[in-house]
Amino acid sequence: MPRVGSLDELTGLVAGRTGVYVRWSLGPGADLPSVSSRDNLTGIAMPGLSANPLDVEPWWGERPLRLWIARRLYDYAHLPEAEDRRVRPWLLYGTECGRGPDNEPLVIDVVPAGWVDDAVIEEAAREVDAQPGDWGTLDRTARRLRRP
Repeated sequence: MPRVGSLDELTGLVAGRTGVYVRWSLGPGADLPSVSSRDNLTGIAMPGLSANPLDVEPWWGERPLRLWIARRLYDYAHLPEAEDRRVRPWLLYGTECGRGPDNEPLVIDVVPAGWVDDAVIEEAAREVDAQPGDWGTLDRTARRLRRP
């Protein structure tokens, strides 16, 4: 599978397309035999792979696509550390078949498109860090409720 080596390269792949997703996992070899994700809380099998859309929402307007993609990558960049160091981001084309418990798209008819290089994630972090607002990843372990 090809490797996307820069944020600009990834932006070029996404520009003018729809149905592009990024998935953080062990890769297509591990995911495609079942094309199913599991809800981490309940263990229930879901009817597609959970993935994050790179499609730009209309409300984003004329803002830079590069920043949109950087933020989408940054949000989940904690997963290799939180789940498994072998987890890596990869791009796919697919069809949404539903939503998971975090309102993430569940995707079927998956066509792998390429690995996202670590350098792209580093660029995305720099892009997000350069913004005026304060932003963090969607790392649940950092805000898990502690029961007495």
